[in-house]
Amino acid sequence: MAGEGDDVKLLGAAVSPFAVRVRMTLHLKGVRYEYLEQDLFIKGELLLATNPVLKKVPVLIHAGRPVCESLAIVEYVDEVWAYGASLLPADHYGRAVARFWAAYIDDKLFPAWIGILRAATEEDRAEKLEAALAVVRPLEDALAQCSGGKDFFAGDSVGYLDLALGCNLFWFKALREMFGVTVIDASKTPRLAAWAERFEQTKAGKEAAPPMKRMVEHAGKLRAMWAAAAAATK
Repeated sequence: MAGEGDDVKLLGAAVSPFAVRVRMTLHLKGVRYEYLEQDLFIKGELLLATNPVLKKVPVLIHAGRPVCESLAIVEYVDEVWAYGASLLPADHYGRAVARFWAAYIDDKLFPAWIGILRAATEEDRAEKLEAALAVVRPLEDALAQCSGGKDFFAGDSVGYLDLALGCNLFWFKALREMFGVTVIDASKTPRLAAWAERFEQTKAGKEAAPPMKRMVEHAGKLRAMWAAAAAATK
């Protein structure tokens, strides 16, 4: 079994929700690691060497071998550092359901809230917010189904699906700070809103939370880049 003495490095970026997901996982499993912050605009040699296909964070390097893609890394960490409670449900069906909703979050929710960030006008932003709220809505029922009425998707403690969704919460707060929008609205999805408050107060959530100032600055760079790209096509 792997232990605390293993050589573990994480290539990430403080503003990346996917890197935050992995950092929270490592905190939960008690894994000691070296964190290497990466520039998302100017890719470094180590990132390109360890993730030559996608060229993006996060990358976990364990004993010299890279593991890419955040959900794959979460499962890898859960299996290699197997002491303590598993992040995935014990039964096959529960694991399949958790993986389905985690994929839904990455494939549907992430691009939905990025759409809010990319919106160039208030009208466009309002439309993107409505689209994001529609994506969030099914997660209210997913929480009820997976949690069995308990505090987290995994039940009494944070698990795989909590991490999958929870890493986005910090950007939801940044969107509210920048544009006054609410992605998880207590009037529309009360169970999910209560879950979000609980998750943010967990030790893993607090320790991995990115600084709001850095997220806002990063958002400004992205919006300027998108605006320049749009202008170039006109």
